[in-house]
Amino acid sequence: MANTKSAKKATRKIARRTQVNRNRLSRVRTYVRKVEEALAAGDKAAAGEALKAAQPAVMRAAQRGVMHRNAASRKISRLAARVKSVGA
Repeated sequence: MANTKSAKKATRKIARRTQVNRNRLSRVRTYVRKVEEALAAGDKAAAGEALKAAQPAVMRAAQRGVMHRNAASRKISRLAARVKSVGA
């Protein structure tokens, strides 16, 4: 348990930051899920639109430190490759 005033404040800040980061990560998962659903349906146009919406959200999460930038780039790259291969 935090004893000093500064440690108590740090605990409060961490709790707020954790909640914000959870929301950001949840938002990213939602966007990625929409791309996955469009891919499962075989709808290339919808998947492309969903990917266009997901890409900035994923990169924003990486920029904010919610996920690693390489992980974000890898996720976008793999989704883009899957969207590209849907029509083929």
